[in-house]
Amino acid sequence: MLELAILGFLYEQPLHGYELKRRVAHLTGHVRPIADGTLYPAIKRLERAGWLERRTEPGSRAAPRHTLTLTGPGREELRRRLREAGEVDISDENRWFTVLAFLRHLPSPAEQADVLRRRLAFLEEPSSFFYEGDRPLGAESFDDPFRRGLLRIARATSEAELSWLGATLAELDAPS
Repeated sequence: MLELAILGFLYEQPLHGYELKRRVAHLTGHVRPIADGTLYPAIKRLERAGWLERRTEPGSRAAPRHTLTLTGPGREELRRRLREAGEVDISDENRWFTVLAFLRHLPSPAEQADVLRRRLAFLEEPSSFFYEGDRPLGAESFDDPFRRGLLRIARATSEAELSWLGATLAELDAPS
């Protein structure tokens, strides 16, 4: 998820490390804050792979700043990761939001629609946070107002996303 976010933000424009960290933190939210010890090793891995380049600029009052730029192979790597988003990327909400944030960078509406259809298939499968054997339990199964609330919120979120997916897929599938 972190590497996808780095590639995605650099696809849009070159950034300094601090600005990149800030944007990734905003995207991932408070749930997964990004530490320097996580971000900078990921940047170095992407740099070693040839997917981004670092250019050093003199600082006006401080140490030199490093500007990160995505390379041509880095742009293709982002598109590949979006096209081939795996089951965890499709099913985990935080990872899905990262995919969704950069899905516009796939050049083909058909490729974009393919990724959305995989998410749609996941959402259409009956599921819950709680099960009785193999049977998913719904909000109505609980007297506990907190579990009932959790399940009602999840259901409302899924219904909103299903509606958006249907409308967006219709748009992407429409002849130009």
